[in-house]
Amino acid sequence: MQLAAAIDTLAGWGEPSYRGAQLRTAVTRDLVRSFDEVTTLPRALRERLAAEVVFDELALDDERRSGDGTVKARFLTHDGFPVETVLMSHNGRRTVCVSSQSGCALACSFCATGAMGLGRNLAAGEIFEQLLWASRLARSDEARIDNVVLMGMGEPFMNYDAVLGFCRLANGPACYGLGARSMAISTAGWVPGIDRLAGEGLQVKLALSLHAPNDELRSTLMPVTRRFGILEVMAACARYRAVTRRRVYVEYLLLDGVNDTPGLAEELASLLRRTAAGGFHVNLIVYNPTEAAYRPSSDSAVTAFRAVLARRGIQASLRRSRGREIDAACGQLAVRGVRERRAELRAAR
Repeated sequence: MQLAAAIDTLAGWGEPSYRGAQLRTAVTRDLVRSFDEVTTLPRALRERLAAEVVFDELALDDERRSGDGTVKARFLTHDGFPVETVLMSHNGRRTVCVSSQSGCALACSFCATGAMGLGRNLAAGEIFEQLLWASRLARSDEARIDNVVLMGMGEPFMNYDAVLGFCRLANGPACYGLGARSMAISTAGWVPGIDRLAGEGLQVKLALSLHAPNDELRSTLMPVTRRFGILEVMAACARYRAVTRRRVYVEYLLLDGVNDTPGLAEELASLLRRTAAGGFHVNLIVYNPTEAAYRPSSDSAVTAFRAVLARRGIQASLRRSRGREIDAACGQLAVRGVRERRAELRAAR
């Protein structure tokens, strides 16, 4: 949604500022689906806007629902790149997982998105449209969005400006009005982005996709480790903690026979305590299988891993994957599309 462009267009036409405010309210609070639904604006003005500004930048291509209440959408950008968004419901709360890129350049071996390569960055408005889609679905159940996580397709800090633009749209009291602490940005360990976020003064949560406590193992799972080693990433997290006094959330995907032994749990606990004692909360995640050659850890392995962290004084929660029957893991629904679209664009040039 090109909201800023639409508001600037109104101002350029000499319309009073309250017209822009009316449009902003209609989009972010009333969740209108077109300029025609902005009935606070005169019809002639709505028609003129529709002729000048694109309302929907994303087209809904597929939508799937699972028995646990999860809804997954595949969108297409105006230039044909796929984008995924997932709306999850748990204990009456709604969380939406949005994408910041179509595809991803980091090629994590366990992630379906990693097999796609990078299509392109998304604009702030394209990220915001994903939140609006989820908000409309939640409203149809007489609910609202409680949390937004940038944990979908892409590395958010490789599209930093658009991601922060989205956060300010979602957080702004004159815009969507979601509390900053209800938003989380997940990074694979892109150090420049961690350092930039520390200086923003925006109290969004920082989540680190770690998945291994040492460089040797992590490099096999996440090639980005060869650019930013664990000690460098953890030093950035320590700086973030020192500046913001906020905890860092560590995402740790449990993979059977790969990273789920008690010894690795001990190593993880030592790493976190050495970096910033009390400064981390670990989210243990049961793997949602993709086409990659990994399996979820057994219940006994999960229990043993979690017990080690508890004994070492590391706060940890267990998160089970949702929407498995609708391919809700990141990238599964859009895994076909990015490479093909890149090839089409190259051929056209």
